[in-house]
Amino acid sequence: MDFVYNVLVVAHLLGMAAVVGGWAAGRPAVNPVMVWGARAQVVTGIVLVGLAESIDSLGKDPNMVKIGVKLVIAVAVAGFAEVAHADAKRGKQVAWMADAAGGLAVVNVLVATLWT
Repeated sequence: MDFVYNVLVVAHLLGMAAVVGGWAAGRPAVNPVMVWGARAQVVTGIVLVGLAESIDSLGKDPNMVKIGVKLVIAVAVAGFAEVAHADAKRGKQVAWMADAAGGLAVVNVLVATLWT
């Protein structure tokens, strides 16, 4: 089960890289890479927490307050990315939403690494 958990961690990190990298490369618009990365972040994050909570052999004890904060930020990133991408498809550029999605993704990385 450790292998499955670690593969999901890799997918989670790749989702983060897609959001932050897509933001850096695609400014001022949200590109599909950011949208799929944000989706991957939410889904893999939820699965990782579920596995950490339910499988004792993993030896994980997640901080639920931290997880809640990260979930709220991740849903906001996904929401901003989805709306900005949909607007861009209709020819309406909303640069602040792209910046909000990318900036909040960086904030989520900071919460993940600095909150101990």
